[in-house]
Amino acid sequence: QVQLVESGGGLVQPGGSLRLSCAASGSIFSINVMGWYRQAPGKQRELVAVISSGFSTNYADSVKGRFTISKDNAKNTAYLQMNSLKPEDTAVYYCKAEVSSSRWSYPDDYWGQGTQVTVSS
Repeated sequence: QVQLVESGGGLVQPGGSLRLSCAASGSIFSINVMGWYRQAPGKQRELVAVISSGFSTNYADSVKGRFTISKDNAKNTAYLQMNSLKPEDTAVYYCKAEVSSSRWSYPDDYWGQGTQVTVSS
């Protein structure tokens, strides 16, 4: 099994910054993709940013230029640096990882428990 633990959420004023972390642990042979998703009240969960094993990144249009995803392979940890935050960024942010537990196993998707980000004055 694999566990993902997010941290770094909180309350911030518009224009402020936050840095989210997602630490993966457990039965990990390799992590193919790590990503951040968010879900606002009454809305569907949406992709925010993803980063591949080769460090390729992809972002939702709404966060391009403001958010940066990165990772530390040695720590099995992904980060989301969020700058110039807006009230519409308010949501529960979830980490997702595509993990292979052995050389011969297909990857499975794992989700974290979510961390609340609230942007308000």
